[in-house]
Amino acid sequence: MERTYSCGVSDKTFSKTYNLKVHQRVHTGERPYRCDVCNKTFTKSCHLKVHQHVHTGEHPYRCGVCNKTFSYTSHLKIHQRVHTGERPYCCNVCNKTFSYTSQLKVHQRVHTGEHPYHCDECNKTFSKASHLKEHQHTHTGEHPYHCDVCNKTFSYTSQLKAHQCVHTGERPYCCDECNKTFSAKSHLKEHLCIHTGERPYRCKVCNRTFSNTGSLKIHHRIHTGERPYRCKVCNKTFSNMSNLKAHQYVHTGEC
Repeated sequence: MERTYSCGVSDKTFSKTYNLKVHQRVHTGERPYRCDVCNKTFTKSCHLKVHQHVHTGEHPYRCGVCNKTFSYTSHLKIHQRVHTGERPYCCNVCNKTFSYTSQLKVHQRVHTGEHPYHCDECNKTFSKASHLKEHQHTHTGEHPYHCDVCNKTFSYTSQLKAHQCVHTGERPYCCDECNKTFSAKSHLKEHLCIHTGERPYRCKVCNRTFSNTGSLKIHHRIHTGERPYRCKVCNKTFSNMSNLKAHQYVHTGEC
C-alpha cells in the first residue's frame, strides 16, 4: 500500500522529487556528501559509502569464480571479463576489441601516433607509461627482471621473455614467408626485411642503411675503429667475428 506523508506527498511522488533533486546536482555541481578522511565530496550518500572502503580496506564485493574481492562493484564487473572473455570496447579504425577502456585508449595511439610519455634524459617518447618506465632503466643501469634459471638480469620484460626461450627452446615467432622461427618478436621483425628488401637501420655518420641492427652495429666499427675480436694465437684484432674466424685458418691450415 502506498504511503502518504504528512505534507500530503505520496511515496511515488516523493521518489520522483528526490531523484530529480539528486539529478539536478549534475547541473549545479552540488556535492553535499564529504569524506571525513580525505575531504573528497560526492553527489550521493551511497557513493560516499562505497568510497570509504578505500580508507577502511574493506573489499565486500567477491568474484564468484575466483573469490578475488574488490572495494567497488564496478571493479568487480570489469574483473569478471577475465572469466567471461567479454571485450565490449571496439577500435573504430581496425575493429580490434578490448576488455577495458584504458586498453582501447592506449591501442588507439597505434593509429594516431601519439606518444605522450617523455624521457627527461634523452627526449625519447613512448605510447605507454610502462614503456617509459622500462626505458629509464637504460639510463639508471637498473636490471630489475631476473631469470629464475640462470640468474641473468634484464632491463626489459621483453628481454627476459626472449632470454627464457634459451632455456625452454621455444621459438614462438614464425616467418610466414619461409617458416623460419625466432625466440623474440624483434628478431622476426628484422628477419622480415630479408623478404621485403627494407633497410630501416641507418648509420648516423655516413647514412648507409642496413636490414638489421646487428649489421649496423658491426658497420659502426668502421667509424669508431673498434676491433673487439682478438686472435688468441697472434693477438691480431678484428671488427667482427667472421673476419676473426677466417683469419684463424692461417694458424690451423684449414681451407
